[in-house]
Order: sequence, then C-alpha cells, then structure tokens
Amino acid sequence: QVQLVESGGGLVQAGGSLRLSCAASAPTFSTMAWFRQAPGKGREFVARIYWADGSTVYADSVKGRFAISRDNAKNTVSLQMNSLKPEDTAVYYCNADTRPLGSWGQGTQVTVSS
Repeated sequence: QVQLVESGGGLVQAGGSLRLSCAASAPTFSTMAWFRQAPGKGREFVARIYWADGSTVYADSVKGRFAISRDNAKNTVSLQMNSLKPEDTAVYYCNADTRPLGSWGQGTQVTVSS
C-alpha cells in the first residue's frame, strides 16, 4: 500500500489561487488524481494525470481553472487552482490507482470565501 501525503490548502477569497501537492511513498501506480468532497455531498472527481505520458483529464467544473501536474523524480502530483469559487470549498483528496483498491491521502481542506 503506497502512502500519500498531502500539503497545501487553506482559506482564500473568491478569485484567488491555491496549490495542493501530494507525495507518494513509491511509484506503484499508473495514474494519480484529485477528488473532493463538499459538506453533505459525495466525493467527486476533479482531475487525473497519467504518469507515463502526463496526459490529463478534468471535471467540467474545473476546466480552464485548475491544472494538474507531476514530478516523476519526486513521485509528486500537484493541483494548481486558480479563479477559485465558493463552490470549490471542500476537502480535497489525493488518489493513486494502486492495486487492489487504490490509495487515498488524508485530505486537505480548501475554503473559498465570497
């Protein structure tokens, strides 16, 4: 089981930016992703990056505002979040598609004030 350690997050005003990072203990995955969970809602997909070629996928709600990137040497994935909106407020979780059931970080709070 790979360990995922997240950093970043915090409180920001609407229109501001934040950067999240997630470091994996070992490169035993083919993709890493970010999910989020707002109060009273289910966990939803935000963005994914394919480790081999760096290709990315985004949820429609964050396209053009968020950017996921990787550092292969450090086994780290980052999420640059720009033009933040109050509806982006959630706990953000890092995920790696390790076998058999995937791995999750502990979550980091992002709060966007209006």
